[in-house]
Amino acid sequence: MQDFIELFFNLDIMAQTLPLLLKGFWVTLQLCAVVIGLGLAGGLALAVAALSPSRWLRWSAIGFIDFFRALPPLVLLVFVFSGLPFAGLELSPFMAVVVAFLLNNSAYYAEVFRAGLRSVPGGQAEAARATGLSPTQTLASVVLPQAVRNVLPDLLSNTVEVVKLTSLASVVSLSELLYAANMARSVTYNSSPLVLAALIYLALLWPLVRLISRYQRGLAAH
Repeated sequence: MQDFIELFFNLDIMAQTLPLLLKGFWVTLQLCAVVIGLGLAGGLALAVAALSPSRWLRWSAIGFIDFFRALPPLVLLVFVFSGLPFAGLELSPFMAVVVAFLLNNSAYYAEVFRAGLRSVPGGQAEAARATGLSPTQTLASVVLPQAVRNVLPDLLSNTVEVVKLTSLASVVSLSELLYAANMARSVTYNSSPLVLAALIYLALLWPLVRLISRYQRGLAAH
């Protein structure tokens, strides 16, 4: 038992490697902010396009959504980072992760937004248009707030998955949290930094998971 504790819960090693892990955690937070922000914006644009009366625009958006939802994010990341340089486009690890995850996550966010937009009765938009609002104003002020409220648990759940997905960035040597923990493990020959990284992820995501569960219970009660 003592050997197990020394290998996985060595507090001295955790304390020594904590500064390195915090630097990696800061990179993870930056990556999450960029990827989630762009993913939400891209997903909303795709959802609106997928519901467009224009057949060409609608099917182009649906094709994009289906393709990038079906493509494994790790495969996409490796292709963007290692494949695009052969076409003369070389990206930094951070930008490669942003591009790959934007393509993947915007497709998933688009499906959530599309379900939300469809859940709003058509009469709401018609009534808003009758008051003189433009299509853009109707979407922003009437339809979208209701749509987001209807699918908020799904948006939050997808955001949790995005945060966990950022750990794949270590594959392209981006110095985020998991990469920093793995480097610390290789130097100390001890798995405690990996356990510490897991605890940091838990501290970041557990409150959001609890918020989602509480919100879902609230919806069920109504």
